[in-house]
Amino acid sequence: MTIEHTPAKPAAYPVTDATRDALAVAKRGCDELLVEEEFLQKLARSKATGVPLRIKLGLDPTAPDIHIGHTVVLNKMRQLQDLGHTVIFLIGDFTSLIGDPSGRNSTRPPLTREQIETNAKTYFEQAALVLDRSKTEIRYNSEWSMALGADGMIKLASHYTMARMLEREDFTKRFQSGIPIAIHEFLYPLMQGYDSVALKADLELGGTDQKFNLLVGRELQKQYGQEPQCILTMPLLEGLDGVEKMSKSKGNYIGISEKPADMFGKLMSISDELMWRYYELLSFRPLAEIAQMQRDVDQGRNPRDIKVLLAQEIVARFHSIGDAERALEDFNLRARGGVPDDIPEVSLGGAPLAVGQLLKQAGLAPSTSEALRNVEQGGVRIDGTVVTDKGLKIDAGTYVVQVGKRRFARVTLTPDA
Repeated sequence: MTIEHTPAKPAAYPVTDATRDALAVAKRGCDELLVEEEFLQKLARSKATGVPLRIKLGLDPTAPDIHIGHTVVLNKMRQLQDLGHTVIFLIGDFTSLIGDPSGRNSTRPPLTREQIETNAKTYFEQAALVLDRSKTEIRYNSEWSMALGADGMIKLASHYTMARMLEREDFTKRFQSGIPIAIHEFLYPLMQGYDSVALKADLELGGTDQKFNLLVGRELQKQYGQEPQCILTMPLLEGLDGVEKMSKSKGNYIGISEKPADMFGKLMSISDELMWRYYELLSFRPLAEIAQMQRDVDQGRNPRDIKVLLAQEIVARFHSIGDAERALEDFNLRARGGVPDDIPEVSLGGAPLAVGQLLKQAGLAPSTSEALRNVEQGGVRIDGTVVTDKGLKIDAGTYVVQVGKRRFARVTLTPDA
């Protein structure tokens, strides 16, 4: 792929109220916008000329599924898309072969081509639950990265110094601690930056952990004679615990492909304080409406009512309005101690079976020890009766088994033949 070396020609365009409103949409919930005045002028130029801005988000398909923490930046893309700009959903099939070292204290193992292709298949299908599919440009960075070849890679590397690379915090810490840094890791921010050159991006989005890489793209655009992109970083969403960032490995996440009732229940479990953070980063409601909700709560309205609205909005986005309504009904039923209509049916043998084994085998607890902890905490019910005896053995029969507020199963237990 040939990159044209055309120098940027900045010009002043009138900044209108509509332009400032667009800037406010862009800044909503963001951590940082660099450089704000430059982006305001880009918005003004787009408004005056009718040419949409090119807004880029790059994601490496390191896993097949995404959770709502990943959608924070996708929500911002959708907001900018609704303003009429071109959004580019860039799948980093080439950069995944290198492995993003951001925020790590060791070399990240690169993915195989087979892993990348498998994960990429589902990535956009999930992202399209947030983005307008018909107005999204989907690209793969192997389009231009593979074509660079060895000579192109060397030329690209000549545009950035080792000293600048070592300014990156994670590289600095590893270097000072004597932890090895492989040469190929320096190629990652270079290749991500070159994506911005290839796509002629006006704005690139990413999480706060991507700031260095986004700035590399800005610098490389200058080196290639392009107008430098602005960068917008979004916060990393806290998980259900309100402390650690949302992560599958920490178990504090909400997957966007989870069942409506599970998604609803998890959203209702967050703290009242964390609820406002989720509203800011996940809700599409106007900020003025959210501010009024906060005033209502300060004046005595039950925050549970506000949390229900958030849970319904998120469930409807990834499922449907009908699913959101049914999830609310299911949640209220569980809160009253009722049993939902749609619960798993499980058949087990081995009666009489110890309660810990029953919970584990029925998929209601990840391990026997965790099952027994739930019994100790009074979180296990069989046919509505709280189980208090960790040594209880269950005879043959059919039972409704409940762990906590959200996990149910109808278990049919039979003796071994």
